[in-house]
Amino acid sequence: MAQRRGGAWLERTMVVLMVSLGLTLDLASAQLRYSIPEELSVGTVVGNAAKDLGVDVGAVNARGFRIVSGSSEPLFYLNDGILHVNRIIDREEVCERISTCVLNVKTVLENPLEVHYVSVQILDVNDHAPTFTDNETHLEISESTSPGARFQLPGARDPDSDVFSIQQYKLSQNEHFRLEVKDRGEDGKIPVLFLHKALDKEAASSHRLQLTAVDGGKPARSGTVRILIHVLDVNDNMPIFSKESYTAVIEENSAVGTTIIQVNATDLDDGLNGEVVYSFGQNVNNRLRKIFDVNAITGEIIVKGQLDFEAKDRYEIDIKASDKGQVPFSTEKSVMIKILDLNDNEPEIEVTSFSSAVPEDSKPGRTVALISVNDKDSGVNGKVICSISEDVPFTLTPSLQENMYSLVTKSVLDREHVSKYDVTIVAKDAGEKTLSSHKTISVSVSDVNDNCPVFSTNPYSFYVQENNVAGGSLFSVSAKDRDEGDNALISYKIVRDGDRHKKLTTFLSINSETGDIVALKSFDFEAVKTFQFQVVATDSGTPSLSSNVTVHVFILDQNDNAPVILYPVSSNGSAEGVEEIPRNVHAGHLVTKVRAYDADIGYNGWLLFSLQEVSDHSLFGLDRYTGQIRTLRSFTETDEAEHKLLILVKDNGNVSLSATATVMVKVVEPKEAFAASDVQSAAKDDEDSDVTFYLMITLGAVSLLFVISIIVLIAMQCSKSTDYTSKYLQEPNYDGTLCHSIQYRSGDKRYMLVGPRMSIGSTIVPGSHANTLVLPDRRRTSEEIRPCPTYPRNQWRETQIRE
Repeated sequence: MAQRRGGAWLERTMVVLMVSLGLTLDLASAQLRYSIPEELSVGTVVGNAAKDLGVDVGAVNARGFRIVSGSSEPLFYLNDGILHVNRIIDREEVCERISTCVLNVKTVLENPLEVHYVSVQILDVNDHAPTFTDNETHLEISESTSPGARFQLPGARDPDSDVFSIQQYKLSQNEHFRLEVKDRGEDGKIPVLFLHKALDKEAASSHRLQLTAVDGGKPARSGTVRILIHVLDVNDNMPIFSKESYTAVIEENSAVGTTIIQVNATDLDDGLNGEVVYSFGQNVNNRLRKIFDVNAITGEIIVKGQLDFEAKDRYEIDIKASDKGQVPFSTEKSVMIKILDLNDNEPEIEVTSFSSAVPEDSKPGRTVALISVNDKDSGVNGKVICSISEDVPFTLTPSLQENMYSLVTKSVLDREHVSKYDVTIVAKDAGEKTLSSHKTISVSVSDVNDNCPVFSTNPYSFYVQENNVAGGSLFSVSAKDRDEGDNALISYKIVRDGDRHKKLTTFLSINSETGDIVALKSFDFEAVKTFQFQVVATDSGTPSLSSNVTVHVFILDQNDNAPVILYPVSSNGSAEGVEEIPRNVHAGHLVTKVRAYDADIGYNGWLLFSLQEVSDHSLFGLDRYTGQIRTLRSFTETDEAEHKLLILVKDNGNVSLSATATVMVKVVEPKEAFAASDVQSAAKDDEDSDVTFYLMITLGAVSLLFVISIIVLIAMQCSKSTDYTSKYLQEPNYDGTLCHSIQYRSGDKRYMLVGPRMSIGSTIVPGSHANTLVLPDRRRTSEEIRPCPTYPRNQWRETQIRE
């Protein structure tokens, strides 16, 4: 036994070396083909598949080079592109009764998808010796048996194939028997004992022979069985079958107990010697005995186990007919049973390689998955048609390899429309009763940055109260991106390019993540009423996409400005003035008019006048809307010569702001009033000429011609008249003095105040009350010097001007 094992190990080693040197690449079929002996240890290298396929070794792992196997444990595995044995391979197990054992291994490379088939031929090793079922067999032969009779002997079994299977039988030397060998093809060689010389029970009642089965290995292996022949007397007729051959056809999956065929044999002897019983022949193996059974009385062959065409399409069974004689005679007949294929196998769908995510910008024709289908049935029953539903942007394209399909895109994908597809693959065979199977794979559409951020409103309009808290949030903008992930992550910024609103945008800050806009300083309605800027929303994709929106900001007025007294104003800037009127004036005489303005607009700038203090309520009255002070009655001798009036000016804001002005009214005789008026006029003229006087002193030596030129220039300026003054400011008693006018805007209207020239440093801001001058929409305040009608000194006059 030790010698036999040593010989087997030496033989296996030599075969391994020969196979390693004989590795071949089958270019004609675009496959790799390797040859290895059976029984190699786990981990043994079969071949460098990556190198032989021309795949870059460095890209093997990156491309996911792997073996696609079914549910059972694979026989091989790949490691860095090298094919290894995964478990010990017994050729007799994986390729039972097949002369050439070739295992097809399906391998897959990704990026791009490639399928390669590697054929591995498993070479037989003479690792089995022929064996007989029993160590000893008995034959009973009547002495009356004529020479030439044949008796089938039990055959040996050797799982090895080809030359390593049983090649010959040898019979020990004797004078009565010779050995014949019958070749049964797949079932191997069957030994038959040939009676060469008649037996004589009286000479020898038994004969001992030895049958040896020898395989084709080098060295050869063998097995023996002892044959004990008992010589019997009489019963000289053997059962004879009614047919020379028996053939039956039965459908696969037939029920257990179904009768396949009935054999019949007769024996010419009488009594027990002529009574026939049926049984399996000696060479029917246990596997067939589990599938079929024979009725010993009737000779019916019935189904005992599962018939599967895909496992085996035909069986040859030996049926033995024996009589019941004391020395029974028996005859064997082969029965051929053909299995008829039924459409009993559903098509199998296998996803060989699959890209679970496909970019939405993939062009039509991009491969998503490789799909193989298989049907174990034969003929039309095994013909498979594969399809998918039409409501998906994919299609199946058959490949050059039979029953292989590529799932490819057929139209443009849009993740924002559909982000995931469940693709159902249906495989149907062409059998009479069609069988089908389906498999659903989920294909996700990966995002590509193909959508710009979109603002919820465009443009934005926001209203902000003036005097807002610096650093507080004003408002926020928001944009959405239909993409996902980083492609939908939006950041915001304010455009600060050089435009007329750039100065204002420097006082704004935006949160790049939330879009909240913060003012770094308070706004003043009186300084700016509206402005606009642009905000850009940019996503984080590569490359990034952006969009912008215009933001209009309107500043809302608050009552934050107190009324300012324009008249009366004293030389020191206080709201005080002195007015002189003749004593002989009548009731309704205009004493003076208190003028004021409020920088606010609307109700916040609407001013009301009231008398807070007055020495004689019956003497003076104040118009609460115009600020005019008039006499209520004529003066009497008993009235005081001087009266003090305290006027309160307040706006109409929710929280009113106010200012006061003091007017001293002096009552004089008529002649004194005119004289005082002349004196005041002269004093005012002197005040107005102070600048010119100081200029003349400064210039000193300016020539008379230059002085004349200055005088002419002043005269020309005084005589100059605009359309407004020529239409509304000309009066018959115009004395040629310079007039000071202010144009201003409140809301959507423009206003003008006209009055005598004020002292240097004085400030006059127009209000929203008094007479209204409607002008075209001009934003800038203009100031000009023009001829002015003769008014009471230091008194402003509002004139309504229409275009």
